[in-house]
Parts: sequence; C-alpha cells; structure tokens
Amino acid sequence: MILIGMFDSPFVRRVAVSMAALGLPFDHRNWSTGRDAQQIRAYNPLGRVPTLVLDDDAVLFESSAVLDHLDETVGAQRALLPASGAARREALQLIALATGAADKAVAMVYERVYRPEDKRHGPWLDRCRVQIDSALTALELHCIARQGQDWLLGDRMTQADITLACCCTFTADAVPFDLSPYPALAARVARYEALPVFQQFHVAFDAPTT
Repeated sequence: MILIGMFDSPFVRRVAVSMAALGLPFDHRNWSTGRDAQQIRAYNPLGRVPTLVLDDDAVLFESSAVLDHLDETVGAQRALLPASGAARREALQLIALATGAADKAVAMVYERVYRPEDKRHGPWLDRCRVQIDSALTALELHCIARQGQDWLLGDRMTQADITLACCCTFTADAVPFDLSPYPALAARVARYEALPVFQQFHVAFDAPTT
C-alpha cells in the first residue's frame, strides 16, 4: 500500500499511526497539497490527503474512509474503532471533537497562508478559535474523567486516542494554539506523543505554499 501526504497533516498522520499500530506496512509519498497537487490529483481528483493506494491499485481518500478500510482489513477483534454500542458512539464523539478542532485549525492556517494580511477576516478567525476552545474543553472534561486510565476507552488504544494526539498536536503547532488551559488533555497528549508509534510519524509543521 502507498500512503500519500505529509505527516504534518493530522489526518495523514492518524492513518500512518493506525497502520503502524495494526502492523500494516506501507510505502510513503511525502507529497504536499500545495507544491505536489498535480501528482496527488492523479490519484485523488480532489487533490487532498490522505490518499491510500491499495495493493490492487484501488484508491481510497478521506481519512475516515481509509481508517474504516483498515479496520475491516484486520477484523473486529483488532479494529481500532469499537464495533458497536456505547463504546463506538463515545469513540466517534471524541474523534469528532478532535477532528473538528483540527479542521478549524486548518481553516486558520489557510486564512494566514492564502490571504494577504489586509484581507484576513478577524471575526472568522475569532469564531474558529471559539470552536477550537469549545472542542478542547469538552475533550479536557473527558480526560479528567479518565485520569489514571491509560486510554480514553477501555483497556487498549483505540482510534480515539490516536486521533486525539494527532489532532491536538497539530492544533497546538500549526495555529499555534496553547494547550496549557487544558492540563489533563495536554498531559494525555504528551504521554501519547512519547510513544514510539507516534514519534515515528511526527514532523514539524510545514505550512503549505501556493
């Protein structure tokens, strides 16, 4: 399999960490949505990442679709997203909060990168910051409730843990957004980021260029 996209994207990175955690080998194309957009569009008409090329040359894109395929590949017992019930709903809710914060961080980066300074819209940036804060506050409450527990759900790492770390690290690095007002969340993210499977795919944020 070939994973296309740079690891400073939280969405590419959560796929890479997931594949490593599941023992699924892949080749990597370190392509940027800015400078390498044409190459990416040869596989994904949207020119977005992550894009995953399967061994049979089928192509998947959008991280949620890719992750769903990975879970199906390894089977329900090893899947990173719980199969059903309250655990699945809770995992999806935590993932939605983390990816929602990262989406707003991406919007703030694009406002900075693609708009001239005099065209940047302050109220829009403020709105994004409020949405990020609201998402991180909700994640903080869950982390407080899980203090002393290794993982956000149950007794093993799930997609909720992977997505939390990848998205919160990106938000802190790219905006940048201070995580210190969310101490339980920040401590959990730091603990995850110290694990080899996360360190393997951590790179400094590199803002896209036109």
